[in-house]
Amino acid sequence: MVAGKGSQPHSADRRLKDLGIQLPAAPTPFGTYVETVQTGNLLFFSGMLPVIDHKPKYVGRLGKELDLDAGRDAAYVAALGVLAAAKEHLGSLDRVTRVVRLGVFLATFGDFYDQPKVADAASDLFRDVFGLERTSVRLVIGVASLPLGVPVELDVIFEVDA
Repeated sequence: MVAGKGSQPHSADRRLKDLGIQLPAAPTPFGTYVETVQTGNLLFFSGMLPVIDHKPKYVGRLGKELDLDAGRDAAYVAALGVLAAAKEHLGSLDRVTRVVRLGVFLATFGDFYDQPKVADAASDLFRDVFGLERTSVRLVIGVASLPLGVPVELDVIFEVDA
């Protein structure tokens, strides 16, 4: 579909509403840093954790204390935090022109090899909100531990209208 004058064919704010997703409050830092920094048309996010009301929703490692479903939910919660921080910074998610990069860091143990399935929870949310044409590149890395003992941390860069 070609956008006509004044039309918005891919309203991210509208998609959120249509999907029945209500964003949480934007996350607040756990240390001396800010959650978002914009330089030119790039919006960088601090590592986003699966937190609700400034408390980790999950603590543990995938493959030991937590299973695939908990990992997917943790990634989804962290991605909601990204969207909430973006909306707070930009005023509207409609200003996002592309999800440039999604880095997913997962605290894993032993023979846990489903990292891509966990990461898909964040990728799928961004695809559903911003559209397939704005899908990002992605890297997924398993690590020994993450801040606060959480299983997931997201590293995200959005392109925005300046």
